[in-house]
Formats: sequence, structure tokens, C-alpha cells
Amino acid sequence: MTYVDGFVVAVLTEDREAYRRFAELAAVVFKENGALRVVECWGDDVPEGKLTSFPMAVKRKDDETVVFSWVVWPSRQVRDEGMAAVMADPRVQPDMNPMPFDGKRMIYGGFEVILDV
Repeated sequence: MTYVDGFVVAVLTEDREAYRRFAELAAVVFKENGALRVVECWGDDVPEGKLTSFPMAVKRKDDETVVFSWVVWPSRQVRDEGMAAVMADPRVQPDMNPMPFDGKRMIYGGFEVILDV
């Protein structure tokens, strides 16, 4: 069964195109290192919650949009090896290519797929 990394970030709404370019480059790096698929989704209908919500989770500000993305890997082992290579790749290092979002407010995690229909 495949393995998935999921990410939620807040991006300045005016930086949509800069984020798309960064995500496009990151997708190349992920795929070069074993990822099967990279999906980036710009928030369009992301309601505020009373107890929890995507906007609350990333402390979204009024001038930001929530972005939800995921990377599909063939297995946890491929993901672990691939992610280590991605994190070491200079093309996605903040000093070489600044991220167009606040990485401290990113939510991320790895997930074992238990159903895929």
C-alpha cells in the first residue's frame, strides 16, 4: 500500500503565483526522489471553525490563504529515503530558494494508506 505525506500551510494570498512556482520546483525534486504524485490545492472554501479548522491550525491571517497538499510515495521505505534526499537538495533549501510561506506554521505528517478506492 502507498504512503502519503500531508501538508497544510498559510500563504499570503498575493503570493499565489510565487507559491505555485515553488511547489512546481519542489514537485520535480520529490518525483526525482521516488514520489509518485504531488498535489497542491489552493484554499477556496475553507471555513473558520469554532473549535478546530484548517485556518485555526495554521494561524491564518486575514491576508493569507490555506494551502493543502500531499505527496504519494510507493512505500514508507521509499518515502523515508526520498524525503531525506529532498531535504538535502539545494534547490529547495530556504537559503537558496526562500519558501513563500512561514514554515513554522506548517502542519505535516506521514500517513499509511488504509483505504484507496
